[in-house]
Amino acid sequence: MLNLSKEAIIDGVLEEFSQLARIPRQSGHEKAVSDYLVKAFSDIGCEVHQDEVNNVIADLPATAGKESAPMIILQGHMDMVCVADHGVNFDPLKDPIKLVRDEKFLSADGTSLGADDGIGVAEALYIMKNLKSHGPLRAIITVDEEQGMTGAVHLDAKYLKDAQYLINCDSENYDELTVGSAGSVNIDFNRKLTYSAPQGNKAYKIHLKGLLGGHSGMEINKGRANAIRIMAILLNALDEAGISYELASFTGGKARNSIPAEAEVVISTMAEAQVIQEVIDAERDSCLDKYGAVDNNIEFDLTAAQPQRVMSEDDRDSIIRLLISLHSGVYAMSQVVPGLVETSANIGMVKLKDGEILSIACLPRSSNDAKIGEFILQADILAQMTGFTAVIDKQTPGWKENQNSKLAKVMLEVFESQNGIPMKVETIHAGLECGYHVMKNPELDVVSIGVNTFDIHSPKERLELATIPPQIKLIVETMGRLAE
Repeated sequence: MLNLSKEAIIDGVLEEFSQLARIPRQSGHEKAVSDYLVKAFSDIGCEVHQDEVNNVIADLPATAGKESAPMIILQGHMDMVCVADHGVNFDPLKDPIKLVRDEKFLSADGTSLGADDGIGVAEALYIMKNLKSHGPLRAIITVDEEQGMTGAVHLDAKYLKDAQYLINCDSENYDELTVGSAGSVNIDFNRKLTYSAPQGNKAYKIHLKGLLGGHSGMEINKGRANAIRIMAILLNALDEAGISYELASFTGGKARNSIPAEAEVVISTMAEAQVIQEVIDAERDSCLDKYGAVDNNIEFDLTAAQPQRVMSEDDRDSIIRLLISLHSGVYAMSQVVPGLVETSANIGMVKLKDGEILSIACLPRSSNDAKIGEFILQADILAQMTGFTAVIDKQTPGWKENQNSKLAKVMLEVFESQNGIPMKVETIHAGLECGYHVMKNPELDVVSIGVNTFDIHSPKERLELATIPPQIKLIVETMGRLAE
């Protein structure tokens, strides 16, 4: 056990987290943080392996008398979703996260915090550094969980097959034990654009901001508006109002698995600003009717612009048709678990690649793998209808609950004895790497836990400090009981 005060545990875990926050670790760009983790685990006394995709596997030998205990894996991911508030100067490939701590929360100054899943990684480091008596321990810290689960896909199964238990530290509520999660598939719609000089004598930038955004798994059922979809509807409204315009650019969103809180277009037209503003005002009123009970801070800024080129009319119309046709939000609720979203989809990002290819990133999720197949079929058909190319990634597996989990049973008992309240058991709509781990070792006993975090994948992300000590104590005592 760790006989330390709550304050000492919080300070110790946050010291590990602060080191991670100094290192840029956007998904797909984890080499620097991976190298840091190799050294950090090595300094603890672990035997460390860094694989070809930069996953880090760190083995800590058992202490004397515990050599025959079953191996336990602590698992998390090193990458993070990097988003910043509008107007915040932040380069996710160069800039550290600036931490802000008050009496209750840890947050970041104008950006996402990266507690998903930096806090899980910090917990693993802290426990392996401070635990005095334990069986064989392994930390597996993967890359690119947020974009494509590249680390989980490429992780050699041998690192899972000699272990009996795996504790994934990537959930968001300290009093919830996650025992199942949704599968998903990454879908990109790409279209090569044709440009010409603008014909209009006026040009405007329309910036939509103020939306809540959030995690496309955990917040998809909260009725939040999708900025990209709203912007496509606004452009269609301009057309319906008889306003002739050319589309110079369309951008929005920060990550595939984040509900976009902002979007921006630039148009060229002969219309006066007042006429454009009238359509914007009407669309804002419509948005408030649809989303105002949840997202009531919808703002449109109309300012002058000077585009050098505009898309073809066919490009413009195809983009709008596709974005309005794509599903974004809850698709079906579970018929097995009351209140759980079974299937959803998110239009997460629109961006220009290589100067001429418009790319729209989408993420369908479902606890029913067959439902994902419907979205894949829909993607192919919509792409054909709108002149896009659908790039469909490998489908990630869902994770089904193990009814005979000894790990879950022990953890539930430990939590209630330590906290005096029962721990809730949940299957979640968000995706976790656990599906891949169980696929590679069906005998592996897996659960997922986490401290309380709020508004992840957004600049409002924050971590509740008081939930760190019970999380550490839960892991430590559970490991102790499993080693008996």
